[in-house]
Amino acid sequence: FLRFFFNDLYLNTWIKDEWSHFYDSVYVKENWIDPLLRWQPKVQQLIEKLTDKLSNHTTTVKTSRVTQPKEFHLTVPKPRAIPPPSPAPLPVLPKIQPVPPSIYKPPKERKQLDEIKTKNIQKAKDLLLEANTNQFRCATIKPEKREFLYRIISAVLVLWSQISCEQYLEVVWESVLTQHSEELTKQLQDLIDTIPIKLNTAAILREGALYQRKLEEELKRVENLQQGAGDPSEFLEWQKQMRGKDLEEQLAEIECRRLQGKLSYEEAVLAHQNVIQENKKKADLLREEKAELMHLYAEKRLQEQKEMKELVEQVVEGHKNVKQAKAKIQEYKQQIVQQVCEESGELLRQALEEKEEKNRKRYELIQQIRAIESTPCIRHKFVDLTETGGHGLFGEMSIVELRERLALLKEAQKAAEEEKRDQIIHEKQAKEQLILDKLDQISQFRAELGRAAALKQEEKKKSQSGEKPMKDERILNLQKRIVEKTMERKKQAGLL
Repeated sequence: FLRFFFNDLYLNTWIKDEWSHFYDSVYVKENWIDPLLRWQPKVQQLIEKLTDKLSNHTTTVKTSRVTQPKEFHLTVPKPRAIPPPSPAPLPVLPKIQPVPPSIYKPPKERKQLDEIKTKNIQKAKDLLLEANTNQFRCATIKPEKREFLYRIISAVLVLWSQISCEQYLEVVWESVLTQHSEELTKQLQDLIDTIPIKLNTAAILREGALYQRKLEEELKRVENLQQGAGDPSEFLEWQKQMRGKDLEEQLAEIECRRLQGKLSYEEAVLAHQNVIQENKKKADLLREEKAELMHLYAEKRLQEQKEMKELVEQVVEGHKNVKQAKAKIQEYKQQIVQQVCEESGELLRQALEEKEEKNRKRYELIQQIRAIESTPCIRHKFVDLTETGGHGLFGEMSIVELRERLALLKEAQKAAEEEKRDQIIHEKQAKEQLILDKLDQISQFRAELGRAAALKQEEKKKSQSGEKPMKDERILNLQKRIVEKTMERKKQAGLL
């Protein structure tokens, strides 16, 4: 089939004509006939091989040529050039100064720091001794005062986050003060009056503005009363009573929340004890399961050890054949290493020659630089301060003119500072006078407010009753439940 199909005569005559009936003749010639004619020599070789195979002829296999190593054609190195004699001896380095003995001595600052440290330690010990000797001063307070202070602190801690400052001042403080004697209140009032109060400028102005605003409100209220408006004192009294009731309800609610928290704590402890008992039972079951699993694991481990011994014996037999191959590879590697050592020695010799050439050029460059440095040069330049620089800029001036202008600017600046200083002094004097006026006004207002507060306090003492509020039923029920849960918890703990 190949002889028939790749024949030149057949391809160029009737095969081409038959294909041209279905396709264009130019397309057939360029894409089909010409490629087949180009492949004809290769097809002819294939036909010969097939004929030889059919006639049982053996074909000679071409052996690949082995590359033979050749020596490198290296250039002969030039003889080493003798360096020229140096024109001048090399400079000798100056003698190094010895290390000063102060380097090996501790600095003075460290000694001073140690002295300050010892003084501070002694001072701290003295303060500790003084604090220990003066401790427990609160034990000398009378029982009435101690109970009074304890009630104040407890009320503040409980109500600080629940009520406003205004409610605290109007209700809590008054309810605590009314339960004690007049003597204790007088002592506290005398103590408060003896405490000095220092006010800065901002505080004085702020307090003066407050009193001024109160004065305007009072004047406005008087005008409204003159015009026929009603007095809101009854409404304010009712509002104060309602606020007191709200405060009592808030206190009862806070106590309920505290007791509920304590009850939930007791219940949580009981639940924790029950969980401990259940965990003990689960732990016993887990120990039994663990013992069974360990027994099965030991048997499986013995079986795996037997299989591993058999596998090791098979691997040892395979390693015996590998040793011969390793020996051949080792010999081949030694030959490669010997060739690489020879080549590296040659490269090292070339690198040394290049380095010597570089050092020689560097030495010549140093000699040229020293020769340039030895030539004298003029370094002095005379400057005239009255002349301009001549750079062609607008507003260019000499140094003398610049100094004169700077002197004029300094004088103008000094005059402006003096004027500003005088203005500040006048403003300060006016401000001090205003503050003195405000202090006089504040002292008058404070005296009037003190008298009004004393009258109001006496009226409240007369109107208030000494009845104590009853406890809420919710609080009593919660306390009873807490006692029951505590007893149950202690019983459960004894069983555990």
